[in-house]
Amino acid sequence: MIMIDEDLLNYCDQYSGSEDPLLQMIRRQTNLKVLRPRMLSGHLQGKILELLVKMSGAKNILEIGTYTGYASIFLARGLTDDGKLTTIDINEELEELVQGFFNQSGLKDKIDYKIGDALEVIPTLHGPFDFIFIDADKRNYVNYYDLIVDKLKPGGFILADNILWSGKVLSKNRKKVDKDTAAILAFNKIVNADQRVENVILPIRDGIMLVRKL
Repeated sequence: MIMIDEDLLNYCDQYSGSEDPLLQMIRRQTNLKVLRPRMLSGHLQGKILELLVKMSGAKNILEIGTYTGYASIFLARGLTDDGKLTTIDINEELEELVQGFFNQSGLKDKIDYKIGDALEVIPTLHGPFDFIFIDADKRNYVNYYDLIVDKLKPGGFILADNILWSGKVLSKNRKKVDKDTAAILAFNKIVNADQRVENVILPIRDGIMLVRKL
């Protein structure tokens, strides 16, 4: 996953604020109790999300892929006082654990946590959203994008995680790429060709696509 020297990445993390006790606890509990803890957003990425939300002045955020709520906390912390985060995850087995984290965060009134298939939930949401973060199943990235781009306000932002997919996007044999890699390649191509937006890939951790609607 790490695309730069690990020592440099650790240095960036060390000098990007500190991970408070709640976030440390969420990270520990994720590693102890949840499958595939590598899916957890790191502190560096979380802080970037929080600052981008603050810089954009976002009041209405959509997160696709809650997992254990680590990134959700950063997103909610960046909201304006009257802001709201809607976060969707399909894994109902994590609901009690994640809701507990949200209750401890002091931000539960700002978080609308929905359990269900995002492809079914998103069409029921009205928007418009100021900021959207995608970090869910990669094979549906294009489908998520198609559903959300019209719900994003002009000047609003979409961030999509894992866009470099551990470097697999550079595979020279495109006929043998796995389905997840193929989905990421298709997403990157579609976003880059979409005249409704401007975009840039940030080589942070596993890559983030930053998109701004025109």
